[in-house]
Amino acid sequence: MSDPVLARRDRIRKLCELGSKVGYSCFGAAMLLFVVAFIADFPSWIVTVIIAAMVLGSVTLLPAIVFGYGVKAADAEDRGEKFGY
Repeated sequence: MSDPVLARRDRIRKLCELGSKVGYSCFGAAMLLFVVAFIADFPSWIVTVIIAAMVLGSVTLLPAIVFGYGVKAADAEDRGEKFGY
């Protein structure tokens, strides 16, 4: 890719995909651990891991979603389409 803008946009797109995978995986792990903690009468270490997973998921997922929409909007603008969500 010779255009630096398109190369940077592609790099951001890949980081957004990675952030989405990590974020959703953290939320999935938190839900699974919540069920385990419910069965095990909520040990404090599992609750700590659940909170950490939710914080990490939020920190990675929020920018991935925002920048992902930005990349999609820029792609639509380049094609001359109106981007609407």
